[in-house]
Amino acid sequence: MTCKTPMIIRETSSGYFCCDIADDMLSRREVECVGEITADLAYSLTRQLRWLEQEDGSAEITLLINSLGGEVPSGLALYDVMRGLSCPVRTVCLGTAASMAAVLFAAGARREILPHGRVMIHDPLITGGAGGSALQVQAVSDRLQKVRRELCTVLAECTGKSLRQIYRKTCKDTWFDAEEAVAFGLADRVIQTI
Repeated sequence: MTCKTPMIIRETSSGYFCCDIADDMLSRREVECVGEITADLAYSLTRQLRWLEQEDGSAEITLLINSLGGEVPSGLALYDVMRGLSCPVRTVCLGTAASMAAVLFAAGARREILPHGRVMIHDPLITGGAGGSALQVQAVSDRLQKVRRELCTVLAECTGKSLRQIYRKTCKDTWFDAEEAVAFGLADRVIQTI
């Protein structure tokens, strides 16, 4: 079963018309990162963020996040776009920001989390299994260690923690409730409303 996108009805001098609620949110400079982070989602968000920057290069954009993470390369591409914009990107955790989504959440210029929000950080995972010769397995391991360093460096910069502290927290799934996320430096404050 697929979810239908909610529509809203607007009245203008020309009469009534329906529009997608996402279009209305975009007009308020709000975009959503919901579900698995894939190349398609990252591309869609990149287009929206860049369009909003073109509309007003200094006004804040709000990125609403509720995601368990996803593809690291796609997430890092989105991270690079967020950091390269001339306008600040406020991130808001609605529900869960885990794995790659936690990195994106922490990268916000202003990072806010709802009272029941949760953030989870961990080391990158091997997807699809590792097999083949010893040299092939070693190559996979080397790439994974490089990605680990990249992600932990980003988290260290965003939280103000040392790389060693981040490595200690990411060696296993580490969950933070809203207050713990603020205390650790993953979020700036807990908010009651968006």
